[in-house]
Amino acid sequence: MPRKFIQRWSPDPKSIRENSRLRFLGEILYNPELFHLTRRSVSVAFFVGFLICFFPLPIGHIFLAAFAAVYFRCNLPITFVVVMISNPLTFAFIYYYAYLAGSWILQSPPSEFEFELSWNWAKGFFKEAWLPIVIGNIAFGLVSSIGSYALIQGIWRWSVNHRWKKRKLR
Repeated sequence: MPRKFIQRWSPDPKSIRENSRLRFLGEILYNPELFHLTRRSVSVAFFVGFLICFFPLPIGHIFLAAFAAVYFRCNLPITFVVVMISNPLTFAFIYYYAYLAGSWILQSPPSEFEFELSWNWAKGFFKEAWLPIVIGNIAFGLVSSIGSYALIQGIWRWSVNHRWKKRKLR
């Protein structure tokens, strides 16, 4: 069952509650729904995590993920792990491919550019490319979140059915 695999890699809820950096959340961390490993909580955590992961924000993905996990009552640690796909090592690649995808969706050719590490270059490029980047990130977020939700639901159902069949054969 996927639950056993996920439990092996998940942090202990008690250690999360006792973390000094998370004390500002107070009683929210005592909600047991934030740490349950059910098909619904895990698939919604992947949905929320991927949607926020590709949301074009310069900072604040973790805070947005925490509020979304509390609001949708899904697994908090899984949401955090999925959101961390977009990190300082990967966001440049994500934004570049989001720009290409957004240009394709908007049916406008991507502009040729040479990367230059300066504020003037970044300001000029993002002034021209903000719309394709936003559209591409929204498309990536929707496709990956819906796809991951469906994949987790399917894997979970297959696993449960497979275990039932094995039990029945015994």
